[in-house]
Amino acid sequence: MSETIYAFLLRLFPSQFRETYGEEALQLFRDRARDETGLSSRARLWFDLLADLVISVPREYFYAEPELIAASGQHFGGTPSFYFLGDSAPRPGALLLGAVLSLVAALTFSSLLSQGGVHKPRNASARQLRQSAPPAHAARQVAGNKDSLAAGTNKTLSSASFEQGDSDDSMPAPINEAGASVAAPVGRGNLDAAERQLVVDAAITNLKQHYVYPDRAQKIAETLLAHKKRGEYDAIADGDTFAHQLTKQMRDVSHDMHLELVYSRDPLPPQPTEEQTPEKLARYREAMKQINCAFEKVETLPHNIGYLKLNFFPDRSECEQTVTAAMVSLNNADALIIDLRDNRGGMPNMVALLASYLFDHPEYFYNPRENTTQESWTHSPVPGNKLADKPVYVLTSSRTISGAEQFCYNLKMLKRATLIGETTGGAAHAGVWHRIDDHFGMGIPETKPINPYAASDWADTGVEPDVKVSVPDALEAAVKLAQTKLQKK
Repeated sequence: MSETIYAFLLRLFPSQFRETYGEEALQLFRDRARDETGLSSRARLWFDLLADLVISVPREYFYAEPELIAASGQHFGGTPSFYFLGDSAPRPGALLLGAVLSLVAALTFSSLLSQGGVHKPRNASARQLRQSAPPAHAARQVAGNKDSLAAGTNKTLSSASFEQGDSDDSMPAPINEAGASVAAPVGRGNLDAAERQLVVDAAITNLKQHYVYPDRAQKIAETLLAHKKRGEYDAIADGDTFAHQLTKQMRDVSHDMHLELVYSRDPLPPQPTEEQTPEKLARYREAMKQINCAFEKVETLPHNIGYLKLNFFPDRSECEQTVTAAMVSLNNADALIIDLRDNRGGMPNMVALLASYLFDHPEYFYNPRENTTQESWTHSPVPGNKLADKPVYVLTSSRTISGAEQFCYNLKMLKRATLIGETTGGAAHAGVWHRIDDHFGMGIPETKPINPYAASDWADTGVEPDVKVSVPDALEAAVKLAQTKLQKK
């Protein structure tokens, strides 16, 4: 929608300008729209673009010299210039047109802000890397085994980019720490031949050592070397463009959308170790205690409908008593509503534990982030549990991601719950993070899980709800459905 609006605004320029710069302007807009998420970043993006329109359009129409227009096709530092310089004051007509454009821009911008939509990028991991450098405590690990989620307001990256966390307000998890890198950021257009060589060589080495499909790794390596030998990378001076190019070429060979090379303008921290210390576990335990293991609310609604709001799936080893107490308090409910609208993922062992209360026998819970093992089944039946045959409703939103999506996907495939709300976020990446240097890294799938269902998992597309309603209305809709179901008994 935003790109369509910007393309419409470009029509304000003369046709000659659009023919020369239209596609480049749209590509710049796409890059910034992808990189700059969040309300403040989007506001800054549209302010810059609208300010450029107000300045450039009058000058282009009223006093841009032909030779200046011809010369403006040059690129400075790899980026086209959208400003036309003049050495005289703007004419009255230009000022009038500028005022009209400012009014139109203000109305358009206000309309965009009022939409309240949620930007949903196609690829979560790439979005995180471009948005900011990963925190110093991000860990290299498979998401199905350990979830890297940042405490407080830090942004999550490292292995979590390809795993089960993607939030500024994610709950803490027992993860590793490493000192932050102090290298200077690499700006656009600052990629040299030595770093290109380093990235290609490291990508090939990592693929051969870690990719779950060795034959594909060899073919990818041969392809990348062939592209390099032909000099196809020589003219690429922008890190983000280079990462996109290598990602596309790797995927063209492997047909694996979980395989990705990524670039961060900000320095990446060193590759952390997997060692857990008593101090780290103690901090995690205290954090979980402070937030009641992310169980925001547990109560019984009218008509004996149980309600549980869980904002994160914490580690079972630290929070099993909390989930047990919560489920015991709801044990006599006639129906159960599980609210995951603000759930940002978490630990697979807690996903399996909570799901165990919903079945009277072990059920396989598919997880694209880990190999299929004995732990891939729920621990059902739970002694004394009465919820295994009760109606279950799960509330979802576009903020529901990763481990929460695993919970939703399997319950939907098993026809054990009714999903109500919005399509989930689509974070199912199964790769392990490998740092290459201060600005490049890659996600490599290292597991081969078994998906018994015909429907593909939730990667990129998310899990579709059974009942689509707005997020604020999801709880009310679930209560009504539960009441109707109970009245029929």
